[in-house]
Amino acid sequence: MTKNRIKRFTPLQRLSHIFLMVTFLIQSATGLGRTFMETKWGQWLCWVFGGYDTAREVHIWVGIIMLCGFVLHVLYLLFKADWKGFPQSLFGPDSMLPRPADIREFFQHVAWFFGRRKQPEFDRWGYWEKFDYWAVFWGMAIIGITGLMMAYPFTSTKWMPGWGLNVAFWVHRIEAILAMGHIFIIHFFVGHLRRHTFPMDHAMFEGSVDLDAAREERPSWIGRLEESGQLDGALVTGVQPGLKTLYYIVGFIAIAIGVFMLIGALVNAPLVIW
Repeated sequence: MTKNRIKRFTPLQRLSHIFLMVTFLIQSATGLGRTFMETKWGQWLCWVFGGYDTAREVHIWVGIIMLCGFVLHVLYLLFKADWKGFPQSLFGPDSMLPRPADIREFFQHVAWFFGRRKQPEFDRWGYWEKFDYWAVFWGMAIIGITGLMMAYPFTSTKWMPGWGLNVAFWVHRIEAILAMGHIFIIHFFVGHLRRHTFPMDHAMFEGSVDLDAAREERPSWIGRLEESGQLDGALVTGVQPGLKTLYYIVGFIAIAIGVFMLIGALVNAPLVIW
């Protein structure tokens, strides 16, 4: 088979994305179900998980599992870091840390939308991908810590005043709303409705992207690999059609669940006493 695709994600990164996708959807459903318990929609969401109390238990334990995954991810970053080239390695083109070039590419991209500038020549990671990554990174820490505080209130109030739980409650809720809004609107749109990926970007499932599409959208990345002689080693063949169909099915199910929860929350928001 022709190697006409370029490797973009490792198996571990793809597995991490699936883990995050599944746990995030579960947390969204159990959290929204309890938040909207005054409505028929919220009661149905809780019923899916066995009722209000069971939904709460699922929310707590899946949250703990997510936090464990987050800790493992941090350890993975520390293990994979190029300590010999530190700190310069933190700001290389393969790094997820924001760079001044990301700000420039953002404004150039916006101008391109209106036909004022040419399309930016992105490298391996676009500014929107870095934003997605760091939003999840810091959001996981914030929502995880506040979630643990509320899950174990007696332990929490041993080292802080009781009103701290009220603060934790609202920080947790606001961060959760921001996270769901970003994932179900911005991430879904940018990830799947761009012209290079429509109708769904299955790169995180397959681990690779079409070489021609990458050359058009990320010419700096492809050019850098060609100059260093690394491009041939990064090329891979596509997956079997049956497996690609499975990726589409799983991806569209996840998108459908997310859109369902987004619409349900918007429709039922006026019915809840906040």
